Amino acid sequence: MKNITCIEDLRRVARRKVPRAFFDYVEAGSYSEDTLRANRADLEDIKLRQHVMVGVAERDTSTSILGQKVALPLALAPVGMSGLQWGNGEILACLAARAAGIPYTLSTLSICSLEHVAEAAGTPFWFQLYVTKDRGFAHALIERAAAARCSALMLTVDLPVVGQRHCDIRNGLSVPPSLKLANLLDMARRPRWVTGILGGKSRSFGNLHGHLKGMTSVKSLSHWVSGQLDAGLSWKDLEWIRKLWRGPLIIKGILDVEDARSAVGAGANAIVVSNHGGRQLDGAPSSIAMLPKIADAVGGDTEVLFDGGVRSGQDVLRALALGAKACLIGRAYIYGLGAGGEAGVAKAIDIIRRELDATMALTGCKSIADIGPHVLVR
Repeated sequence: MKNITCIEDLRRVARRKVPRAFFDYVEAGSYSEDTLRANRADLEDIKLRQHVMVGVAERDTSTSILGQKVALPLALAPVGMSGLQWGNGEILACLAARAAGIPYTLSTLSICSLEHVAEAAGTPFWFQLYVTKDRGFAHALIERAAAARCSALMLTVDLPVVGQRHCDIRNGLSVPPSLKLANLLDMARRPRWVTGILGGKSRSFGNLHGHLKGMTSVKSLSHWVSGQLDAGLSWKDLEWIRKLWRGPLIIKGILDVEDARSAVGAGANAIVVSNHGGRQLDGAPSSIAMLPKIADAVGGDTEVLFDGGVRSGQDVLRALALGAKACLIGRAYIYGLGAGGEAGVAKAIDIIRRELDATMALTGCKSIADIGPHVLVR
């Protein structure tokens, strides 16, 4: 990890090391990628207020999320197929998060299974749930998450259908990787990646393979998702999920005040203001544009987490100043994973930690509680 100073450095390294189909899967947004670009542009437009001579020699970046003490107002977001960025990727990311003292979220569409991650990590983590049409399987996933001692369930609600990602179609994205000549040549140029993947615990969807019909061969991820995920999911289904899951429940994919109130009414312990990283409804506003309205509406009733375009500690401070309790990062740590496995994820977290600490000092904040709208230039 020499000469790595920022998340963009990790991105450039990951782009060299990870085959194109899997790097593009993480990198791309849907359709024209307007919302993907807005997530970053709108964050960058928020200016910070420099505030000096207030005595910031001692600073504390710790806080709590869902009653859990954390070293940073940060969690690793669920990212599907992380185990195809680096062998055993989900396990390594969970270990890095544990060492950093922050939560890790395992995706339903992970390569390593719930059981593999739980065995290797030896510590509770969050589990992200997609509800399938086969409710018996969804029921079983919740039970498996409980058995794995997951400390929170994150229900993603903004994927009733798949927003088309053009590069996935062009690359022929499939799991396991398709054996097209272009893909074979691309992988052959990355022997270390191949060796790592072949040595991993799984090369297919660990939570689904052998448990759900149609998982023996997935020729098109988007086709499978559109055929298996339940587009009929509604707020009334939260009653069913709440009966099965007794722990903290997080609703991810909220971008509207009315939906935020519905999530609170359905018993969410936390919500994630998110547009799925610009990968679903293209033309939707950025996550940061909607955060203040949603935080004002429900921040007193539930914990409001933020997801969408975070690449720095400055971005974390911006989101906290606008009402977020903590931030989730996805691409930022996945770049680290692709660049260097567990060490790369640890580097990504440390970069954001250091940037947040310095930004707190330069805006006159000694603790997370000190961060508020006053640190922004209106």
